[in-house]
Amino acid sequence: MSAEGAPMRLSIRNPADFWSGLLFVAVASTFLWIARNYEFGSPLRMGPSFFPVVLSIALAAIGLVALLRSFTVAGDKIGGFAVKGLLLVTLGSLLFGALIERAGIIIAVSTITLVSAYASVKFTWKQGLIMAAVLSAFCALVFVYGLGVPMPMFGSWFVD
Repeated sequence: MSAEGAPMRLSIRNPADFWSGLLFVAVASTFLWIARNYEFGSPLRMGPSFFPVVLSIALAAIGLVALLRSFTVAGDKIGGFAVKGLLLVTLGSLLFGALIERAGIIIAVSTITLVSAYASVKFTWKQGLIMAAVLSAFCALVFVYGLGVPMPMFGSWFVD
């Protein structure tokens, strides 16, 4: 009860933290539910659900902190919904999945980088092409050479 005798009301002071926290908790809960029937294992002998469960718990904790923060720390109101950004980032991800085997990691990473970067209001072709080249080289070096992930540098469209 407040000093005037009226009940205290919780109000959302930071909508961005509230909705992102809610999204984190929802995604974490979904992955925990999916992993429920798999063997967990131990840190030394990880089962198929070990990593998803540990990651989901961490994500849920971050989400709960964001939710609690949304009631205590003031923040800006959420602006309009960025449909262009959502569609372009989704398209970039779908193109990456479709291109990785046929075109290879260089083309797939360059495509997802350029299509997703185009969603930004600050996009320039010069910066986009530089970023695509740097990220493609980085991913090829780390995943193909460093970790030995069996992904083609150039896929079946370029190599016989």
